[in-house]
Amino acid sequence: MSNTIIDTNFNFPGQKSLYKGKVRAVYNINDEELVMVATDRLSAFDVVMPKGIPYKGQILNQIATKMMAATEDLVPNWLTATPDPNVAVGHLCEPFKVEMVIRGYMSGHAAREYKLGKRMLCGVPMPEGMKENDAFPEPIITPATKAEMGDHDEDISREDILKRGIVSEEDYIVLEDYTRKLFQRGSEIAASRGLILVDTKYEFGKTKDGKIVLIDEIHTPDSSRYFYADGYQERQDRGEAQKQLSKEFVRQWLISNDFQGLEGQTVPFMSDEYIETVSERYIELYENITGETFVKADVSNIQERIESNVLEYLKK
Repeated sequence: MSNTIIDTNFNFPGQKSLYKGKVRAVYNINDEELVMVATDRLSAFDVVMPKGIPYKGQILNQIATKMMAATEDLVPNWLTATPDPNVAVGHLCEPFKVEMVIRGYMSGHAAREYKLGKRMLCGVPMPEGMKENDAFPEPIITPATKAEMGDHDEDISREDILKRGIVSEEDYIVLEDYTRKLFQRGSEIAASRGLILVDTKYEFGKTKDGKIVLIDEIHTPDSSRYFYADGYQERQDRGEAQKQLSKEFVRQWLISNDFQGLEGQTVPFMSDEYIETVSERYIELYENITGETFVKADVSNIQERIESNVLEYLKK
């Protein structure tokens, strides 16, 4: 769709490098700061879908910005400015090569593994007798290795992370502590909106002076799963599916169209009507998560708008 941004190839003053992730493009400016552009790309099962979702990048960027502001008293983060609805600017960091996934409920990947009879996830035991979407006795941290674009993230245990030297024990203790604190705060924010923060993932990096900070996104519908709190227990008691606020609905649509990112599978065709539906769901997610009305940015020429706003910022 023409009103989306799928790719970026800007050339900013002082630009040292450009890294493209599944959804974001990250520009290194003078080895001092990073300009991160949230595109409208949609990724599921570690595969980037062929079409973009209108306003998705703006939604992710603005939720992450708000959530970083709401948690910076607990955990320092990389963010310093948001010069455009799709852009975040922050300190240059060396990212840790793990995603800190934390789960309060047995949903999504954890539920799929549980159904296969597995009772350990990333070295963490899952109790017997649980049903899908039940709460864990306490949240569990189930890390994943961070995949390059086109590869799959892989579950990994704390023991393997330390044994393979991916993260030092000293740093990993901090990552775990920050992860639990952020999840607790995120759960409180969600509860105030009538939502349950089911699971989420955090990414961290180290600044030049060795400080561990939260990077990338936080509590967005791409990195998190939410349930509506109202009626949650009744639905569990009746064995019904939970009302979700996450991109799980896209995953379920893909599964129903015989796609799970496995070798030999082809991404099903997404009609413009379906794309529009996904966009509307993301806007609904934004409004539910933030409690604010979503204001659509001007998308008549997104590339030009972003470039102009970033150049203006870099002049300062």
